[in-house]
Order: sequence, then C-alpha cells, then structure tokens
Amino acid sequence: MHRGLYLGGVQLPFVSNLRVYLPRESYTAEEMHYLQSRLDPEQNPVSVDAQELADSLGRVSRGTANPIPTPNVDRVRVFSMVEGGPLLYAPNQVVARSLTATAELLSGPMAQLAKLVVPDVEWDRHLERLEEAPIQGAALQTRTSTWGIPFSWFTLVYANDRMEVIEANGKVLTVRIQVPVPVAVQRAGRTLKMLSEMAPDLDLFEELDELHGWLESFSDAGVVELDYGPLASRVHPDESPADVHAGLQCLADGDLTGAAAAYRRLANRWVPIRSLARAS
Repeated sequence: MHRGLYLGGVQLPFVSNLRVYLPRESYTAEEMHYLQSRLDPEQNPVSVDAQELADSLGRVSRGTANPIPTPNVDRVRVFSMVEGGPLLYAPNQVVARSLTATAELLSGPMAQLAKLVVPDVEWDRHLERLEEAPIQGAALQTRTSTWGIPFSWFTLVYANDRMEVIEANGKVLTVRIQVPVPVAVQRAGRTLKMLSEMAPDLDLFEELDELHGWLESFSDAGVVELDYGPLASRVHPDESPADVHAGLQCLADGDLTGAAAAYRRLANRWVPIRSLARAS
C-alpha cells in the first residue's frame, strides 16, 4: 500500500477479473438502494482495488477460524463508457462468490481438508448471518482468475477496444479493457461456431461455451471489462488477444503451423507467470 494505492502483488497471488457492469434498470429498487449505500462518494477504481485488498488481508489474518467475508466488505464499482454517459454498476458480490466457492469446496474431494479451515459450526453461523444480509443481486457479475488469464477471456476483446492503463509512480497497476455486452456475446458466439466445426474437442470450446451462456444472461446495455490486475505490470503491453485471435484464424484456415506458432507465443508469455504460483 502507498497512500491508498496497491502498487503490485509481489508477495500476493496475481488475481485478474472479468466483470460485467449493468445499468440501474437491471436491479430492483431494493438492490439499487443497497448498491448506493455501499458507494463511497470519493471512490475511484484504484481506491476500490485497495479496499478489496485490505479486506482480503483482514480476513486471512483474523483470529477466527472463518475466513468467509461478511456483507460489510461489499464494494461497488461505477463505470461509464463515455464521459457524461449513463452510469453502470458492478458490485463485487464477494459474499455470494465466496459462498458459491465454499459450497463447492465443502462438497468436493477436498471437503475433509476444507472443514479443517471452515468447521461446520462456523459455516452454520455464517449461513445464519447471511439470512439477514441485504439482497445483492441474483446473477454473479464477476469472475476471477489467479496466476493467469484464461485464453477464453481474450476472445472477447481486441487491441482497438476501449482500454484504460492505470499507473502510479511509474508503475502499471492494472490494465482494463471494456466492450459492450452484445459485442462480447457476438465475438464469443462467432468463435464457438468456428470451434464447433474445426476443433470441438479443445478445452477452449467448453470454456467459451460456458462463458458465452453467462454473458447472454446480462442486459444488452451492460459492459464487459477484462481487468488484468497486478498481472499488467508483467505483461503490458500485452499481445495475447491478438495471438489468440490469430491462432483461431489459422485454425479456421487449416494453417496448423500458424496456430501452433501463436500458441507457442502465448505459452512463452504465460507459463512463467503461472509458475510463480509454485515459487518460494
């Protein structure tokens, strides 16, 4: 931290986000009232990042056995594609996302280990507290990825899309690329159609199919944002979107050599970053 700014993630996981901003019409009156109550008039995108980091550090360092967040750490981002344009909202829904992740963990193969971290009694208490928590919206508007960005996310953006490079003290804090929801849905759909014909067995096809369905559930007035997070300091300027699109086009053209070359460029860029997850 430096004057409220998060200046990196040298000792912390690199987390990137794919989030959707929605207009007020997408929320009920009760939901909108809650979102506005969580807004800080002085906030900006960087200050929200800093708040979320502080919230996360507070959870992992507290003395209780329950690391699951409570509603008091809900944060809301506000965005407009053009100056003076309509405001769009993206609640981080950290409680809802943590509940979903914890439920999956407690019902999966790591359940026994997970219960050592979140004992049943703590889990039950948390659920009881949440019964009185404010409504935060039904659909999850944010997806996160640690130690790398899924290649399926890059199919949604191009180099000439709206981009924000956030810097402080000469350091790139993050890069954010924004596209309207209908554009992202169209791009994902087009890529899915090509993959269904050329390479339906690729993992990318399954990932993108699920991502496409998620995006289709949102209002056409929304905006999708790819937020690199601290990864930006390692890869900016990043050619991954261009490499992904080039590789897919080569695949569509039957140019397997070109597709392999694009994949090698991606691997050379991202494998070292993903290896940091196991670094000491």
